[in-house]
Amino acid sequence: MTDSPGAELGASAQQRPRRPKQPQRKIIRRIVDGVLLLDKPTGMSSNGALQAARRLLNAAKAGHTGTLDPMASGLLPLTFGEATKFSQMLLDADKTYEAVVQLGVETDSGDAEGAVTATSPVALTQADVEKVLARFRGELAQVPPMYSALKRDGKALYEYAREGIELEREPRRVTIHALDLLDFAGDHFTIRVHCSKGTYIRSLAMDMGTALGCGAHLCALRRTVIGAFDLSEAVTLAQLEALGEGDRDGLLAPVDALVAEYPALTLDADATRALLQGRVLSEPRGESGASVRVYGPTGFLGLGRWQDDGRLAARRLIATAPELLVACG
Repeated sequence: MTDSPGAELGASAQQRPRRPKQPQRKIIRRIVDGVLLLDKPTGMSSNGALQAARRLLNAAKAGHTGTLDPMASGLLPLTFGEATKFSQMLLDADKTYEAVVQLGVETDSGDAEGAVTATSPVALTQADVEKVLARFRGELAQVPPMYSALKRDGKALYEYAREGIELEREPRRVTIHALDLLDFAGDHFTIRVHCSKGTYIRSLAMDMGTALGCGAHLCALRRTVIGAFDLSEAVTLAQLEALGEGDRDGLLAPVDALVAEYPALTLDADATRALLQGRVLSEPRGESGASVRVYGPTGFLGLGRWQDDGRLAARRLIATAPELLVACG
């Protein structure tokens, strides 16, 4: 029996020398320092948005200041370079959201991406909703949703939830500073929520649905404020992509924008040199435990903290590059 043409072709292909693999071209990233206020679109993860912005800026180091679910849109401050050292400041900040709550439908995740678990008729007035909203202002004990990134035994709660496992969760104290009804449309309503860190708007929507007696879930969410940053200052990825590299850099807020809530302290050259070298400063003196923005002749140095004895120690500094010490004499 003779070999088929296909077999001959396969044999000759095996005899051909293999081409050496071409080495992958290494991407050379730039040192970029600053904060980009991004208006994240729906349908994209926070990390996906971060990587897209990082690629457009060609930045060596990048991070974000707290995630938004893919379903959510709005303000997502991104940090680059030295600004990544101060990301925690915004994780701890108050936030404001605009949310649409769908009445009469409950889902396993508490939002529109989950499977429907129950439905109920809705016969509510705007006054009914206003009355219930009043119960959710101030300090609350809120149970985090199972579909969250909180960890239990090293595993995220949402991983248990996807396996059909529901765990008991301890309530956490959160504060709803303001809760306003923006629109009411019979089977859904829109609210503005100004809240403390750690607040889950999905849990708030579910709890309000329970209080109203018909169940509810979160069907849209947009973050508008984090700390001192407002969505009106943010740019979209499309706007960022339409610009040249130099113009993109011009959109970055300086590193110290992340710590603008702290009082500022300017040091002379000698004190700057001492702080950069890790020494504790006897003068000036301040209130024990308080943090302060520290500046020197070269500009922003980082955060300092007053110790119990009133002396100033470094809390978190930007990179102590040799030129900073040289600039101080």
